[in-house]
Amino acid sequence: MTPDAATIRKELDRVRIVAIIDGIALIALLICAATDQEGIINVLGPIHGVGFLILLYLTGKGAGEGRWGWWFPAVTLVTTGPPGSIYGHIRISRALDAAQQRP
Repeated sequence: MTPDAATIRKELDRVRIVAIIDGIALIALLICAATDQEGIINVLGPIHGVGFLILLYLTGKGAGEGRWGWWFPAVTLVTTGPPGSIYGHIRISRALDAAQQRP
């Protein structure tokens, strides 16, 4: 059974929102690591870690339900979360748009 485009877009929106929030935390974490701000790293590290796990869960759940391929959680894992999730979101969204435009 193939999931409909509206359901896939809804799930992709969830991935996008978490990826943006986690991406902000990751960028801030990297900046703080570069400037040796240990106190902030101790806060941002776990926030990014939880966001990363949520992204892996959402992308893995979608792959398990047949919404997209297993490449999506794999690229999310390899890129530490947000970069791969945003890439996957864009790729799947474009594929849905192209399928919608076909007669």
